[in-house]
Amino acid sequence: MRLQRISMLSLPNILTLSRIFAVPLLVFLLWPSVNGSIIQPTVMDYALAYGLYCLMGFTDYIDGYLARAQGAVSKLGQFLDPIADKIMIAAVILLLVFTQDITGWHVIAALIILIREIAVSGLREFLAGLQVSVPVSDLAKWKTTAQLFAFGGIILAGALPGWGWLKDASLALLWISAILTLVTGWSYLRVGLRHMD
Repeated sequence: MRLQRISMLSLPNILTLSRIFAVPLLVFLLWPSVNGSIIQPTVMDYALAYGLYCLMGFTDYIDGYLARAQGAVSKLGQFLDPIADKIMIAAVILLLVFTQDITGWHVIAALIILIREIAVSGLREFLAGLQVSVPVSDLAKWKTTAQLFAFGGIILAGALPGWGWLKDASLALLWISAILTLVTGWSYLRVGLRHMD
């Protein structure tokens, strides 16, 4: 029992939990409302949100690295890590659409990413019940990297309003991420369909 408690409170698990608990703070920083009147977040709000977003991304990398390096991969960590990632991405997408940093056709790219995250989670849960593991492909890792940089760039563009090119480049990267999302999502779906027949 003692060993189990130690493993549940390992540093990688604490870092994963910190990402989940940081999401409400991120929402608070970018929430475009003061006294009920809708206003755009300030440059400082965006700057603080960008710093927090980068910190969350760093903990995502470091908790996995530490878990593998220390041989501290736990069932709790395997359960929480994808949940933390999806909560973070979903919150950022909803916020950036709400603040109108993502508008028009670009909302479709964001929705593709959001729908894929939900669908793949359900598919992984279904396959886990069949004891079928679906390893993360290299292309899926590139997809994750692209979307993290895309959303980070959009938030940073709010802190640097004079850098219009940064917003444009980040939105272009968002579409690249959405395309990679479709490709990797189809790969996972094909595996799932083979076990649904």
